[in-house]
Parts: sequence; C-alpha cells; structure tokens
Amino acid sequence: MTDHTTPETQPVDTTIDHYLETLTDRSQLVVEPVLEEWREQFALEEFEAVDTDLCREYSRYLNRQVDRDDRELSAATAQTYFAYVRAFLSFAVRENRLDTNPADANRATELLPDDDGKRDRQFWTATERRVALEYCTRRVDSALTPPIAPTPIVRERLRNRAIVAVLGFTGVRGAEVFAVPGDDRRDGLTWADVDIDGNTLTVFGKSQSYQTAQLPDRAASALERYRRVLEQPTEAWPVFPTNHYPSKRRALTAAFSDERVETMLERRDIDEILREHELAPPSLSTNGVRSILKRLTAQLAGYTDAVEYDEDENVYLKPHGARRGLGHELYTKGSAELAQSALRHQSVDVTHESYSDIQTADVADRVGAVLEDDS
Repeated sequence: MTDHTTPETQPVDTTIDHYLETLTDRSQLVVEPVLEEWREQFALEEFEAVDTDLCREYSRYLNRQVDRDDRELSAATAQTYFAYVRAFLSFAVRENRLDTNPADANRATELLPDDDGKRDRQFWTATERRVALEYCTRRVDSALTPPIAPTPIVRERLRNRAIVAVLGFTGVRGAEVFAVPGDDRRDGLTWADVDIDGNTLTVFGKSQSYQTAQLPDRAASALERYRRVLEQPTEAWPVFPTNHYPSKRRALTAAFSDERVETMLERRDIDEILREHELAPPSLSTNGVRSILKRLTAQLAGYTDAVEYDEDENVYLKPHGARRGLGHELYTKGSAELAQSALRHQSVDVTHESYSDIQTADVADRVGAVLEDDS
C-alpha cells in the first residue's frame, strides 16, 4: 500500500516514540516527559506547525516557568529542556519530517533564560521547619483553649499546620497539592487522594502521570486532626479548599440559579450550604498557598530569629523550598537513595545533580582532611 502522506504531515507523537527508541532507558525516563509536555503545550499533531516561531514561543514559555515556585525550574534546566526538544527536531530532520531544524535559529533561542551557573538555594532548614510547626501548633492550641475560638478560625489554624507538615515532610511539589491556575489537570489534592493509614498521597506528578508520594506520620497526623474539623461531606472534597468567596459562590451558581443563591445566602453561611449540597469548592491555588506562607513567615520572623522574611526581596518560606529542604537534609545525612525515593526523582543521578553543592562541599572537607594529615 502506497503511503501518500508528506513528511510534514507525519504525526509528531509517533516520531517522538521512534526517537525515544534510539535512547537508553535512563535517557528515555528523563527526555520523554519533557517532549510530551512540549507537544501538549502547543497541541502539536503534525510537523507542519513546527517552525521557528513555535520554538521561540517555547523559549518564552520556559523563561516564564523559571519564576514559578511550583515548577522549581532553574535557568540551567530550562536550557536543558530546550536542548532535548532541539535534539528531537534534529532527529525529525534526519527522518525527513522537517527540512531544517527550526530550534537552531538564533531567533528561537534568544528568549531562553540566561544561566549564570548559580542556583536558587532557598530551602527550609530543619530548624525552620521545626519552628514553623511549633508556631502553628501553638496557634492551634490557643484556638482550642477555652473560650474556644469560632470554628472558621480553628479550621484555618489546623489547615495552616497541615500545609506546613505536608510540604515539610512529604517532598511534594506545590503544583501536586494545590490548584494551578490555567491547568485543568492540576486542580488540587482531594481526600480521595489521601491514605492516612497507608501513609501515602496520590499526586499528579511532574512526569504528567499519577504517582504515590510518601506521607510520614507527622504529616499524616496533622492531616487527620485537620480532617476532623473540616467535616468534608465527600471524598471528592479538596484537602485544602479555597477561602476565596467569589470562587465558592461560583460553585453554588453552577448548581442553582442566581436568585436562589441570593436567598440561600441571606439565611446561611456559604460553607454550610456547600457542605449540605455536597458542592465542592475549588482547591486553594499555588498563588493562594504562597500568600499564606508569606503571612506565616512574617509572623515567624517576629517570633524568632531563626526565620528570615524580606517582602521586598521576596524572601519567605516558599513551597518548593520545603521540598528542597527535605531532600537537602536527607542527602546531607548520607541518604541519597532515600532522598531520591522521597522526592520521586527518576534516578539517583538526578538527585546527585540536584545536590551537587553538597557533594562539592564533601569533597572539600575530604581534601582538607588529607592535606592536614600530610602536614
């Protein structure tokens, strides 16, 4: 049977599969999610749409991701991702899918972020994590000490402690737990994703697939105590529902007429209505949790010198800093494989690369010890 398709109309996804077959198993694990995200970002089906303008737009997209806490994307990683796509497009040229590689043009790469060799080392130290949890626990105890605070205040304080515990002990990314604006696939963790007895969370990972994240006892107990006061009516309820009133109201108007919603709200609290009708509000967003952590960090800075807060310099306990802090602590204590497992890195090589600064410091210590012995 004669194939009447032209090279540029060959499916992009099929060519990606063929390209991955040329790579080692380890390289496939690293490259495949990057290529799939690139293809999905631009809804690519055929090579006819792949040109210099698209590659330039991908550079712009990567540049924007570097500033997002939930992506944990460094300038160096952004350039690496672009290099993966460029290598794939070179393969496409060899397969006669493209005449030339559009990613080779200077115009395609000039919007990539500059890599000065420095990395953002902001992470939660073990002391910061401990102090944050202690502070949140004191706030909870204060709310539960007679006269007991109103339920919304108790819920908020238990929620904040649960947020700190989940971020601090599980190694999850912010985008795996909280809703990401504009991404329908990342709509926040629900209670159906939480197995407290089994010490696991089910999250939509960076690999664009569902993964099991570990849930240590301290995080599990904080969630369990919070769940008791949250009183979610269904397992589809978000673990961390938004407190944004317009968003909660939209959940009501999606089910009832504006006139009926007005009547309901005249008589009862919006949260009570949502629970009664099992209408789940949206999850707290990544932007929302950053705002919560900024306020918490400002409070902590007034409570102890162990935590630094600088609004102008954007210095606070960021969501991705919790993940990096956990990995840093495990890696420093000689548990590279445990750090890999906790952070769900695809290979221990990724873990080594992420914490190369620790390796360098360790080498420096060993060199110093050897030189002292020789003196």
